[in-house]
Amino acid sequence: MRRLVVSGVVATLAAMAATALAAALARAAGVTFEMPAGGEPIPLPGFAVVTGFFSVVGLVIAGALQRWSARPVRRFLGTATALTALSLVPPVLSGSDAATVAALIGLHLVAAAVMIPALTRGLRPAHGGGAPAMAVVDAFCEDQART
Repeated sequence: MRRLVVSGVVATLAAMAATALAAALARAAGVTFEMPAGGEPIPLPGFAVVTGFFSVVGLVIAGALQRWSARPVRRFLGTATALTALSLVPPVLSGSDAATVAALIGLHLVAAAVMIPALTRGLRPAHGGGAPAMAVVDAFCEDQART
């Protein structure tokens, strides 16, 4: 569990930095990040805060699966993929301009690209048995490619 927590905390900090940097670059490129309800732009620190909060939620989910699932890696990948897909819906429904929607979707994918691999590497099969976590991920990916 310690390995998962350490990799999760490091990945959370990296995801926070990456999304804040990407948001700053998008803003410099002209993306307003204005939300129609109120017209206020999302402040740059807000991206880091929200990323940090939901990254910790992901870490808690990974920890719970590590503790109670016989297949924590497989279950985490499925859960994280589904939650990432669901996270793309609010930007689309926000009513913001196309550049803001595209940037928000991109920021969600940046955070997922940092967090999902890091937490997956931090997981191990239950009870310390079986193949290392990445071998399980590889087997899962190969299985999905065959179907």
